[in-house]
Amino acid sequence: METVTAQFNLDVMRASAYKASSLLKAMGNADRLMLLCQLSQGEHCVSDLEQKVGIVQPTLSQQLGVLREEMLVATRRDGKQIYYRVASREALAVLQLLYAQFCGPKRAYGDADDLD
Repeated sequence: METVTAQFNLDVMRASAYKASSLLKAMGNADRLMLLCQLSQGEHCVSDLEQKVGIVQPTLSQQLGVLREEMLVATRRDGKQIYYRVASREALAVLQLLYAQFCGPKRAYGDADDLD
């Protein structure tokens, strides 16, 4: 019975590792990461994203397509405008951690370089 439990846990771990790897791969592109950071602050249309993030067409559309395909963002149409928002709790959690590590106020002990 113990072998079945160990195998089940390995299967669950493998599936979880695959999901985490897919998320990190999608977020591993600087343009997509910047888009997700902006969208973590709220819903934006394509023209707003182009202006705020500085990514121009067709790169913007390509990267938004990848994020849609990976189900990290969802869309809403209002007339001719398409609005994007983050649709993944896991992506938001990773973004919060990345913000704290790379964008937030300096920690009390200083930069990581000071730890050496």
